[in-house]
Formats: sequence, C-alpha cells, structure tokens
Amino acid sequence: MPAPSRRSHYLTALNESSKKAKTDFLQVQRYNIETFHSQPLAEISGSFGDIGTLLPILIALTQIRAISLSSTLVFSGLANILTGLAFGIPLPVQPMKAIAAVALAQNFSQPEIASAGIFVAAAIGFLSITGLIQWFTEEIPIPVIKGIQVGTGLSLIISAGNLYPRLDRHGTNALVLILAFLGLLASTTFRRVPYALIILLIGIISLISTPWLHRFNFSIWHPHTSIPSPREFGKGTLEAGIGQLPLTTLNSVIAVAFLAQDLLPNVQTPSTTSLGLSVMAINLVGCWFGAMPVCHGSGGLAAQYRFGARSGASIIFLGLLKLLLGLFASEIALAVFNGFPNVLLCVLVIAAGLELVGVGESLNTARSRDLSQIGEEGGKGEELTEEERKRRWAVMFMTVAGILAFKNDAVGFFAGMLCHWSFQAQDRLEERRGGEGRIRLGEQGEGERTV
Repeated sequence: MPAPSRRSHYLTALNESSKKAKTDFLQVQRYNIETFHSQPLAEISGSFGDIGTLLPILIALTQIRAISLSSTLVFSGLANILTGLAFGIPLPVQPMKAIAAVALAQNFSQPEIASAGIFVAAAIGFLSITGLIQWFTEEIPIPVIKGIQVGTGLSLIISAGNLYPRLDRHGTNALVLILAFLGLLASTTFRRVPYALIILLIGIISLISTPWLHRFNFSIWHPHTSIPSPREFGKGTLEAGIGQLPLTTLNSVIAVAFLAQDLLPNVQTPSTTSLGLSVMAINLVGCWFGAMPVCHGSGGLAAQYRFGARSGASIIFLGLLKLLLGLFASEIALAVFNGFPNVLLCVLVIAAGLELVGVGESLNTARSRDLSQIGEEGGKGEELTEEERKRRWAVMFMTVAGILAFKNDAVGFFAGMLCHWSFQAQDRLEERRGGEGRIRLGEQGEGERTV
C-alpha cells in the first residue's frame, strides 16, 4: 500500500501549500488596502516617482518605431497591477536600459527589440526555475551588492544632467530647477507632502496651456503581433540581449531583492526567484505584441519609496492609469510625454539616485543583512575590526568605480568580486605563513629539548 500513502502525502502537502498561498495573498491585499487607506496621497505620489527614468526612453523608442506605445502601456500596466497584487511592495516596471541603448543607436525594428527582450526573459526564467539565481545571490558578498546599488544611484544622478535643457536664453529652466530642488529639500522634512504628485500636476498644467495638445484624439488599442524572423532574433539576441542579461540579473533581480529588504524590513519581500519569474512572464507575453522589454530595477524602487510609496497599492494605481491610457488614449499620452518639462524630470531622477546611494551607508552596521545574520546567530553582529571595515568599503567602492567608469553593471560586479577575492587570497596566504611559522617554532623547541 505504499503508492496510495505516497499519493495521500502529496495531496496533503499540495493542500497545505495552497492554503498558505491563499493566506499570504490575502495578507498582501490587506496590507495594500490598509496602507492606501492610511496615506492615499503618498501612495499616489510614490507611484509617479519613477517617471524620470521611464519617459525619456519610452518616448525615444516610440519615435523610432521600435516599440508600440499603446502595447507598452497596456502590458506594463498589467505588469504593475499583477506585481502589486502578488508582492505588495512598490516594485517598478522599468525599461531594459541596455537593450534600449542599442536599439536607439542601431535603429532597431520592433521584431529585433522584441527578440532581445524574449531572450533575456527566457534566460532569467531558466536561472530562476533551476534555482541558479538563488544560489548566485547567496554567493555574492554584501559589499558587492551595495556597490551595485550605490553605483546605480550615482549613474542616475549623472544621467539627470542629460535631461536638463541646454537652451535656456531667459533663465526660466534654471529658475524652475532651483525652485523644484528647494521643494525637494523641503519634502525631506515634510514627508507627508506628495512631492512627485505635485511635480506631475505642475508639468501637466504647463501642457494644458499649449494649443498643440488639443490636436490629439482618443484612440482604441488595436493589438498586433511582432514575430521576429531567425535573422532578426539572432541580431536582437547577439547585439542587445546578451549585454542586457547581466544587468537584469544583478540590478533588476538581485539588487532589488536586497533593496526591498533594506527599505521595507517589516514587510515580507519577494525572493530573487520570484522576481526572476516575474521578469520572465512579463516579457514572454508583452514582447510578442510590440511592447517595450521591461524589468524591475533598484533605481525605480528607490524612487517610488522616496516619494511616498510603501505598498503594492501605489503601482496598482499606476498600472490602472497606464492600462486606460494604452487602451483608449495612447496618442494623448504620447503628446503629454513629449511635452512634459525635462527640467522637472531632472529633479525626480536626482532624488531617486540620492535615495539609492543612501543605501550604502548601512554597509558596516547591523542593518546590513550579513552582519544582522551574524548577530542573530550569537556572533559579534556589527562589531567589525577597523581592517574589516576598510576592506568592505574598498570592495563596495571598487564595484561603484567599475560601474561608473565603464557604464556597465557587469564590469562593476567583476571588479568588486576580484577585489573581494584578492582580500581572501591575502588572508589565506597570511594564514599559511603563520602556520608554517608555528610549525618551525614547534620543531625548534623540540630540538632544544633533545640537546
């Protein structure tokens, strides 16, 4: 009778797993509702915190017809809604930046950019399903993870300069920038003020006064597929997909998982496996319809947190807005995106970068995950020697240096890992020398006793 017993055990385990999943899901929805009810303006404001990095890439890819704006709004909106329901945190849905950069430089077609997104989604899905991404996460030192986060934050701040309008004859942009920045500083003291929402409303009001906005009408989404040929798939994969893969793995999955734990320590945050499967599902569906390849990102999470988002309710709100625009008003959306003042986006990107850079401050404290775990196990916790502190800073800043110098997360990652391994090799060499010295002393002592 072993077979029925085994089957009964399997059904019991499946039933318990199903009950736990249902309980967790209901708990997430309760948290979403309670958080939105307690601070609705903050959640709405936080949902727009990432538009500074989203809009420039979205507009540029739409203008060269590499993506369908309506499909991108529909599928990224659905992704926002589903991730908000599933994870209960303000998890962003961002463009895959390396793919976007290559697509803009080489004027990719829709099938070519779709190929790159499908390749990355399949690769991340494979790493997640096999458990390799979880193993990889556990093997990466925390200083390297912090370095990726800080490097990404500094990259955002640098990129903000590219958004600032170069032509400013009357000094209007400079005045707006100063006022917006003063408002940003004030928002650090008055946290309940929905800064990002105010900036968004100011930008839209400035557009309403322009006559060209009224030329655009409502339009219904007509989905169409974008199926790549073997040649297009090869080009998209080799020239854009492979370069995006390490960036998505490091910044959009691993760094996001750690950042969510840092920013929301009292909330159950998603695992790297869950985040990887999320990236896979979003792109294996949307890219076939001309949607922009997207992923999650630590910069977007930092931005949305900085401007008030604390739950999945914020991105569910954003997702519903995107979905409505994509289904009925993509032309109006494009007009608003094109005309939105870049000087206001500049300030939002700077704020997001600063929030992400601030994560590095906890490197040598008990808030760092590896040190807090040591403390829980009865060790020293945050009590590090001065040499250990210096080494951890060195690894983190070596990672940052690689990211900034080469504008590539993968280079920064390998630079940080090489620095970490060099310290380990130095320790082993010193241990070996110390062991040999003790052996010689022991042998010498024995010789003296026999004389």
